[in-house]
Amino acid sequence: MNSFVSILLSVVIVFLLLTFTIFIIGVRIYNGLIYKKNQVSKSFSSVDVLLKKRWDLIPNLVSVVKHHMEFEQQTLAEITRLRSRVMSNEVSEGERLNLENQISRTMGNILALIENYPELKSDQHVNQLLASLNEIEEQISAARRFYNAAVTEYNNAIEMFPSNLVANYMQYRPKELFVTTEEERSNVNVGDLLNG
Repeated sequence: MNSFVSILLSVVIVFLLLTFTIFIIGVRIYNGLIYKKNQVSKSFSSVDVLLKKRWDLIPNLVSVVKHHMEFEQQTLAEITRLRSRVMSNEVSEGERLNLENQISRTMGNILALIENYPELKSDQHVNQLLASLNEIEEQISAARRFYNAAVTEYNNAIEMFPSNLVANYMQYRPKELFVTTEEERSNVNVGDLLNG
């Protein structure tokens, strides 16, 4: 009888240790998923702050450039339209990423057009705005890399076993990366912009 109690006690201890271990692993997975989700939010917030700075510069650049580039009104109108649409807060996260990519592409077009206007290139105010915009674009690029790293880590965590079990229970879904569109990867043809 004594050996039976000893075996039963051993089984109970092993069961309790196993249960405790599984509980600790579950808590670590849960906390890791929460951390990764919060890292994605934090990194998007960093991108968002920089995009807001860019949005604030766009009207200044457009107004300064507008009177020099009267026949480029379509490009200027497009950047203003995209900016307004993003700022309306009526777009989903995926749509917003797409709109921000379009803004980056359109700003690249404006910068390429400015290169063909010597009077703009020599304007001190335009040069200050361009320097500020260039600095912000570099910061946005770095923030995008940080965001994409956080999203990749989060997406890996919610897709890999065993954390995917907890992620499914928590109803976590994959996040989209900030990606460069095919159009943005190609070179800007300034001649087409001037003739468009």
